[in-house]
Amino acid sequence: MKAIVLGCGGSAGVPHIGGADGRGDWGACDAAERRNRRTRSSIVVQGNDERRFLVDTSPDMRLQMIDHGISSIEGILFTHSHADHILGLDDVRILNRIIDRPIPVRCDAHTLGELQRRFDYAFLPWRPPGFIRPVLEPEVVKSGDLVSLAGMDITVFDQDHGFGTTLGFRIGRFAYCTDVVDLDDAAWEILAGVDTWMVDCFQRDLHRTHGSLASVREWAARLGAKRTILTHMGNDMDWGWMMRNLPRGLEPAYDGMEITIPE
Repeated sequence: MKAIVLGCGGSAGVPHIGGADGRGDWGACDAAERRNRRTRSSIVVQGNDERRFLVDTSPDMRLQMIDHGISSIEGILFTHSHADHILGLDDVRILNRIIDRPIPVRCDAHTLGELQRRFDYAFLPWRPPGFIRPVLEPEVVKSGDLVSLAGMDITVFDQDHGFGTTLGFRIGRFAYCTDVVDLDDAAWEILAGVDTWMVDCFQRDLHRTHGSLASVREWAARLGAKRTILTHMGNDMDWGWMMRNLPRGLEPAYDGMEITIPE
């Protein structure tokens, strides 16, 4: 199995809109380093049979899928309902057309309510033939549940996102924790034994709703994973600086990165 990083940027991406010449505010990031160019956070998980599920539908989803050669998915797991994780949902109708059926969705009850409020048409019954809108078949999940998507078993757990809750998940010895500022004992229990951990690290300094470099270093030491891969990074997280300064076992993600998931 493998995870393909579609995007590893924060809610504004990198670069931000603006900059002295109007071509982007790169903050501390070197504009010449291609791995500093980050679209909004999302991954695809692909099983050994090449079936795939998508994690979140970012505003950049269409170009992410094209740029990274993802032509189809068989399910979607939503971590939460913030705009940078759901606003690409309308393009799911093309994915419906490719597999010619509704797409299963897994998310918590709050996220489903927000999705149904903003994209009510995506949850209407399918009336074949064809797809002029996305058609989703939702199933509510809760922390500790073992769920299935694209033939893969996934354990989900709650995460503290400051002003709300998000879902993290574990599949085999890989775990994905975006948009998290703290983890409770139940989450740590599920994470125990993970070899490869992809985790929110928005900036170097402490943040109210996201992981920071200091907090992620503490978490990584507690978990003891062989690899801790940083995602959801803002524009002070320069690739070169991280490669020079991160301790052994920590590394930054980049758009297009492929991560082997230990069996």
